[in-house]
Parts: sequence; C-alpha cells; structure tokens
Amino acid sequence: MGYSFANSYAWCMDNTPRIRRIEWGRLEATRPRAAGSNARLGPHGQSIGVPIARITDSAGAFGFGWSRVSQGAAQALVDRPIAEAFSADRGATGPFSGIEYPLWDLAGRRAGLPVHALVGGGTATTLDVPCYDTSLYFDDLHIASDPAAAQLLAEEASQGRQRGHRAFKIKVGRGARHLPPEAGLRRDVEIVRAVRRAVGRDAVLLADANNGFNLNLTKRFLAETAEAHLHWMEEPFHEDPVLLEDLQGWLRAQGLETVIADGEGAAAPGLMDWARRGLINVVQYDVFSPGFSRWLEIGRACDAAGAQSAPHHYGGLYGNYACGHLAAGIPGFAFVEWDEADAPGLDASAYRLTEGQVRLPAAPGFGLGLDEEVFAQAVRDGGFTVS
Repeated sequence: MGYSFANSYAWCMDNTPRIRRIEWGRLEATRPRAAGSNARLGPHGQSIGVPIARITDSAGAFGFGWSRVSQGAAQALVDRPIAEAFSADRGATGPFSGIEYPLWDLAGRRAGLPVHALVGGGTATTLDVPCYDTSLYFDDLHIASDPAAAQLLAEEASQGRQRGHRAFKIKVGRGARHLPPEAGLRRDVEIVRAVRRAVGRDAVLLADANNGFNLNLTKRFLAETAEAHLHWMEEPFHEDPVLLEDLQGWLRAQGLETVIADGEGAAAPGLMDWARRGLINVVQYDVFSPGFSRWLEIGRACDAAGAQSAPHHYGGLYGNYACGHLAAGIPGFAFVEWDEADAPGLDASAYRLTEGQVRLPAAPGFGLGLDEEVFAQAVRDGGFTVS
C-alpha cells in the first residue's frame, strides 16, 4: 500500500473499541487580510468556517479533525466497531469517510505516534514538508494603475516571505471576468514580474489561472513571464487533452521548465490518464474530497506516472496541518498549500513555518489541540452530539 503500521497498532483490528460519541461544531477562523477574487469568483473574504468532529471510543480515547458529517450520518456510526471504521490497509472508507480525519487522529493518539509516522511506517519524529503561500489573490481590482496594483501584490508577497514562505502562488486570469482581456493579461504579467523582484530569485513562483486563459493566452502569458521562471502553471484552461498536448509541446520548444498543475474541484475524469501521458505534471485533487485515505492511493498512482502530488484545500484551514502528513507516504509530494488564518479553539502551535518548510510535530495524531470551552460552545451553537 505504500504505508505501513507496526504491530503496536493492532488495536485497530480489535473489535472491542467502538465509537461511543461523536460531537460536531464549526470553529471560525480569520485570515490576516481579506482574500480577493480569482479568475472565476468574486472576493473570498477574511473568514473561514472550520467544521470539526470529535469521536470518543468505548475505551475513552478520542480523536478530532475536519468533518462535514451530518447528524444523521453520525448517529448511524455510533456503536460501530473501530475495526470496521478504520484499518491498517485502507484508512477510513465507506460511511466512515465522513469522519476520517478524527479516525486518523485517534489512530495516532492510540499508537502514540504522529499520523505521518503511521503513513510512512516511521517513528515519533518531526517532518519538514515544502509549502507555498496561497494568499496572492486579485486584491488590486480597485486600483486603476498597473504599477500600483503590482506594488500591492509585491508587498503582500513580501509579507508572506516575512512569515517564512519561500514559495508563492499568484492568481492570474484577470481578463477572464474582472478586466478587459488585454488589460487583464497586461496586469497579470506586471504582477508576476513585481512579485519575483520582491521575493528574490531563490523563491519558487507558481501561477494559477483558475481556467481563465485559453491556449493562446497561456502561451503569451508564459512567454512574457519567462524571466520570472514560473515553476508551474495551474489550471490554465478547462482540461482538454488536445490543448494540453499542444501546450506541453510548446513549452519544450520554448525551453521553458514550467510544469502544468491541475485537478482541484470538479476535475475531468480523464485527469489521471493525462498525468500518465505526461499532459499533467502535478495532480491537485482536494485533500477533503476525495480525502486523506484516498489520497494515499492517488499519490502512489501519481508516483507511478511520474507526476507530483500537491493536494488542494484552500478555504479549509485544517488542510494546512493535515495535508503534509501525506508526504511520508508519497515520495512525489510537492507542496502543502498554506492558507494563513487563525482559528480560536484550534491550537496549531506545534507546527512551525520557516524557510519555506512546514515542520510537522512529533506529537500523536495530527498534533493539534482543541480548546474544550470553545469547542463546547461551537457544539451548542449549531452543532450536535450523538451517542
């Protein structure tokens, strides 16, 4: 399977522990600044809802994590054996996939190991994983001047560098909806160049058009930003194998090392086949759907195809911390997407961001803490408890 569990995790196969209680509530997180638009959507705002479920088993052990499980679905899982919910071979699947993050956390806590050690068959040590700042949205649409708009985004990138980032994803495609096509492309190019100057030649730059380009616009954008040395071009246009093959051939002819990333959201069914054909170089299915357990299988398929894995999770916060644990079981894991925010009640102080790496803690489970008072209030305010 590409990940293993030692005999010390044999509790998973014991029918004695059962799910006794599931609590669910939504924490509220706040970004350092409001996130603007992208090529498709309007402003993303400053607030993030973080749905959290906590499960307690019949032995009194607990685990918690991101979950959108409904009260009815949760009630149906109560008193089911942990061995039925989670196993060494498959993680959490079927009806239990809705509480897979709490189950992975519970597994780590019961074993006394971080989830990345469970995934990679390792020990209770820290793990450093590359990450990127995903906060450079269209925060400039109110600005008439291209140089002033570029300066704003350059300042935002500099703030990310001060927080420890060394890789930055820049949203582009302003001409798809928000600006006239020519004006939008001109501003996209100027912003990429300004961000490169701001963060230095050692930083990794990524561009994401959210399908806001067509093939010809993609080529023009990449040609005009060639000196910025973009590492990847994400979602340049709606997935089309004919156009992707054309773009890959053009990149080789131009001598550009930019790779193509795709797969978040409602990705085309043929995406993995296109990865095997070399039309997609980085696969980005979301880490919440299809989920953590499924991503271990996807990651192995990407490794076999020679493609990298970079799970998407923007707007989920919890993915900042959980996503990197996959890296222990996926050699081709590229980056954690980092959506900076603070959620009162969720203690992520064991995680460290420095020099472009997020350090995953050696603490059991996902290494996160949950404030009892804050979570209890979230459960009362629109959440539920089933037992």
